[in-house]
Amino acid sequence: MGFITTADHRHVFGAETKAQVLAFQTSRGLLPDGICGFQTWTALLEADFGFGERPLYLRQPMLRGEDVAELQRRLGSLGFDAGRIDGIFGPDSARAVGEFQQNVGVPVDNVCGRDTIIELLRVGPRTGQPSVASVRERERLLRPVLSTTPARVVVGDLGDLGALTETLGRTLAERGLDVAIVHHPDGSTHAAAANEHDAAAYVGLVASDGDGHIAYFATDGYESSGGRTLAALLSREVSKYGIAVGPPRGMRLSVLRETRMPAVACRIGPSDTVADLGEPLALALGDAVVEWLQRPLSD
Repeated sequence: MGFITTADHRHVFGAETKAQVLAFQTSRGLLPDGICGFQTWTALLEADFGFGERPLYLRQPMLRGEDVAELQRRLGSLGFDAGRIDGIFGPDSARAVGEFQQNVGVPVDNVCGRDTIIELLRVGPRTGQPSVASVRERERLLRPVLSTTPARVVVGDLGDLGALTETLGRTLAERGLDVAIVHHPDGSTHAAAANEHDAAAYVGLVASDGDGHIAYFATDGYESSGGRTLAALLSREVSKYGIAVGPPRGMRLSVLRETRMPAVACRIGPSDTVADLGEPLALALGDAVVEWLQRPLSD
């Protein structure tokens, strides 16, 4: 994949291997920690297939890969709504493949096989054309989410911030929101709970030993505009308490990639500082969430 590790001896995880793992993680919007853990290894496996090297179709578990993302990118640029460019072949992708097949006159089976791939390569993507999914998310969020009563929000503890998560959940519930709270280290578990709750937004919290960040879902050809706005509001509030998070960061963490609504993952710390702030910080985070529900898109 172009991440060269020849300076290290074969079978040895040395300094250059770590550096290339970091480079790969950064290129894929993952947490750059230099550790080849589950998410990084999964991303390596998903990068194994180029577009057109295998048929893509709906199944359980769903097919995942960068070839799926390229299919979604091409379909979205042509005006077929394959959903977010998340590299997961779900019902939206299958439906968009069928609509494309119908338009180009190949048998409609919702499978991106040889004939469909040939037509997609022949037509080519429309460069500079925004994804249909991006446009539709913006249209959906032009109306305040609080117009639907009560608005549903999921708050998740992804690691070592259980007390803050509980306080934030209670704060939002006291403001009339329908809140679900998740405590689990696995981001996919959080995403499944948020999708099942049919939440308008997801806010995940995880402790950081040093400077942190607040991330939203973004990848090549797609950015969650609602997620970016929510991340910016939360960053503003967190920064008031001297917690360094920097500007919002577009990433492809599993909890952001697999949620069907605007989602953010807040990596903040140090944990003892967060614990000392307690309820005032939770109230500030709650203010940001409510402000986002009233105005989900920035200008």
